[in-house]
Amino acid sequence: MTYENVSYFAQTWGLVYLVVLFAGVLVYALRPGAKNKFEQAAHIPLKED
Repeated sequence: MTYENVSYFAQTWGLVYLVVLFAGVLVYALRPGAKNKFEQAAHIPLKED
C-alpha cells in the first residue's frame, strides 16, 4: 500500500464515513423521545446533594 492509495481511500471513504456518522448523531440527538433525557442531564450540574 502506497501513500497515494491510503490518501485516496481516506479522502473518499473517510468523507462518506464522517457524513454517515454526523447524520447518525443528528438523528440520535433530535429524536422526539430524547428531549426529556437531555433536559434531565442538563440540570445535573445545578442539583445540590
